[in-house]
Amino acid sequence: MVTDLPGAPDDPLPEALTLARGAAQAGLGLKLLGGLAVRVICPDFPPRQRAGQDMDFACLAKGRKNVVAYLERSGCQPDKRFNNLNGDRQMYFNAPSGRPIDVMVDRLVMCHTLDFRPSFEQPAAHGDAIDVLLSKLQIVELNEKDAWDIFHLLSGVPVGRGGEGAVLDTDRFARLLGADWGWWRTVTGSLAKLPGLAAEKPQLLPGGAPFDPLAQARQLEEVALAAPKGVKWKLRANVGDRVRWYELPEEVDH
Repeated sequence: MVTDLPGAPDDPLPEALTLARGAAQAGLGLKLLGGLAVRVICPDFPPRQRAGQDMDFACLAKGRKNVVAYLERSGCQPDKRFNNLNGDRQMYFNAPSGRPIDVMVDRLVMCHTLDFRPSFEQPAAHGDAIDVLLSKLQIVELNEKDAWDIFHLLSGVPVGRGGEGAVLDTDRFARLLGADWGWWRTVTGSLAKLPGLAAEKPQLLPGGAPFDPLAQARQLEEVALAAPKGVKWKLRANVGDRVRWYELPEEVDH
């Protein structure tokens, strides 16, 4: 169940921002993902918090060793066994507070693979807004917290071409969906679910939003439809839903 706990004493955001901003000051790439990134991108909306919320970050493989050293200097305890086995794609730490930290390396691998590298150099403490949105839209079976985050991003960030400030970059969106039919199928399917979710659970939509989330969702659907499609995309589209087009994410034991 999604709950609003503004000002909760166990809010992980201050600690997460301290780590992200400290990394930026040290010239390191460590960017917030997930629900905490949504809160930073959309600071005017009441936060979504839950007890025991972890902190999700992304880094690049080329700077991974320096990020590890920085986190350890900052008092974060690594899961050495997990990191030795999986550190080329994911790392796990416990923050000084005891909160769990997941660090994705180069990519987020769930129902689809989202490569952060094309947009990672954006000067912000969080992943690029369109990547944070795509990390939610790529989930085949949306749950309430993911729908909350999608609605908030679509309510707080304009859809448009990349440039200064937070924007849901249609160029990046179109390139990804036009190159991969599986991505296109899942994301357009998720966008199509939003009107029904909004009608069923209006509490997921923030009040006083500067943008209409359903209108922005329709705009992204139009971008997906108009995006140039390659030969590989068209061949996979011919197969359609007869073959599963997404992966089933596995729970990772730490």
